[in-house]
Amino acid sequence: MENYTKGEVQEVSMAVPFSLDNSGVEMKVSAGSKLRNLLGYSMKKIKEPEVKQMTWNASGPAIPKAISCAEIMKRKNKTLHQITKLVNRRVEEYWEPKVEGLDRLKVNRDIPAISILLSKVPVDTTDPGYQAPGYVDVLWTSSSQQSSTSSRKHGRDSGQQGSATGKRQRKGKNQRDNKNKPGGVGDKT
Repeated sequence: MENYTKGEVQEVSMAVPFSLDNSGVEMKVSAGSKLRNLLGYSMKKIKEPEVKQMTWNASGPAIPKAISCAEIMKRKNKTLHQITKLVNRRVEEYWEPKVEGLDRLKVNRDIPAISILLSKVPVDTTDPGYQAPGYVDVLWTSSSQQSSTSSRKHGRDSGQQGSATGKRQRKGKNQRDNKNKPGGVGDKT
């Protein structure tokens, strides 16, 4: 690529995979977005009676942030239906030749993106990315039951971190080493 310089960069507009009504809110999340700001605005908007749907859209490194926002909203508002779609956002880069006789290059980069629809009204339940309201509670409940069961297997209550009771005390390094040396612990000379 030493014979080329980076030229024009065009982002092909990504169509939102959901058809929102006029009152729908579209949240675009970037890597630099602050969760507090995103959630403050979105929670205020979703409480408005005329707002029925909201989408969370992100690409590349912002995807985990969009997922976190949607999950926090579902946790606070347990009546939301969810549909998740994974798509690609296309960026076209053009490279201009430095040397005559070379052609202009076009490089297409497909960047992973996510679009999450949260809806107060029922949506298509047959959609592969659908999650019913309260679905997150099932996951949290089963997860907490599994962790408390595993804690009991290891002799701990679910709220305790590993305690020393019931465990054999280990001898320190000096106690082990002195046992075999003259004048050490256990030496009868």
